Amino acid sequence: MKARVFSGVQPSGQLHIGNYLGALKSWAEIQSRYESIFCIVDLHAVTIYQNPEELSAKIRETAALFIAAGIDPQQSSIIVQSSISGHAELAWLLTCVTPVGWLNRMTQYKAKAEKQETVSDGLLQYPVLMAADILLYQASIVPVGEDQSQHLELARDVAQRFNSLYGETFVMPATHLPTVGARIMGLDDPTQKMSKSAPGAGHAISLLDEPKIVQKKIVRATTDSQPEVNLETMGPGIANLLTIGLACDPSLTRESVAGMRYGDLKKRIAEAVIARLAPIQQRYREITADPSYIDGVLREGKARTSPIAEDTLRTAKRAMGLYVLR
Repeated sequence: MKARVFSGVQPSGQLHIGNYLGALKSWAEIQSRYESIFCIVDLHAVTIYQNPEELSAKIRETAALFIAAGIDPQQSSIIVQSSISGHAELAWLLTCVTPVGWLNRMTQYKAKAEKQETVSDGLLQYPVLMAADILLYQASIVPVGEDQSQHLELARDVAQRFNSLYGETFVMPATHLPTVGARIMGLDDPTQKMSKSAPGAGHAISLLDEPKIVQKKIVRATTDSQPEVNLETMGPGIANLLTIGLACDPSLTRESVAGMRYGDLKKRIAEAVIARLAPIQQRYREITADPSYIDGVLREGKARTSPIAEDTLRTAKRAMGLYVLR
């Protein structure tokens, strides 16, 4: 029996090259080796206000981009978090065994809370919902970026606490990180991870950006004061561009760009990114030409995974002594 993999992406903002190189590309590469479940985590998205019409459109766009980026609906289940009620129900059960102190220590919560005048309870409980997402499917492997490793550790802690209180119920998830392109930084600020929510048109390369937009963004990307690539002393901006280039074009090597002037390097990186995005964009156009196709994929994904979720939830409720209809 194949091990089960679970991971997800929020349907907010624009999916960008960092999402692809740090997550989607890796998912596509591993999906045949595991029982794979990839989730559009819309319940996580609403911990911060989302325009309802935009969110609804983004859910469908994200599903289409999953497929366009290589996630095969015949091999993997693509699901929408809110369409399976077990995510929210299990989150409540896990909330009841999670100490508030654990949540107050989460660095992402602290960072996001500092930027908001009013902090919702949903933002505090975000890691518990993430734990529920993983544990609901008894996933043993969770491909996440380095920035999510603390959340994954919390999921492990919650699972261990629940199991110690109520008996062995949940599989203990392990982490699996991609080895290339795991952390792509912003083009305008290479000290910060590329983000879907960051302001500024030059921050990220969207998976749907036209070639001329890609070129413009890379040309304007932050570098350093050196005139050419020095592998020993290059700053974070050039290092980030090289990471993107190497991940997009396997024929590109660090040695091949050593001594290259920045203008030439950026042209080469832009070509590599445009070439990598071209088939994704073409496939996206084909997918979205038939609106019913996405609905069918999401319906099939739900049909495959709902029995797993329902079984886990029944087991957890019985373990806690809650009433379960026979």
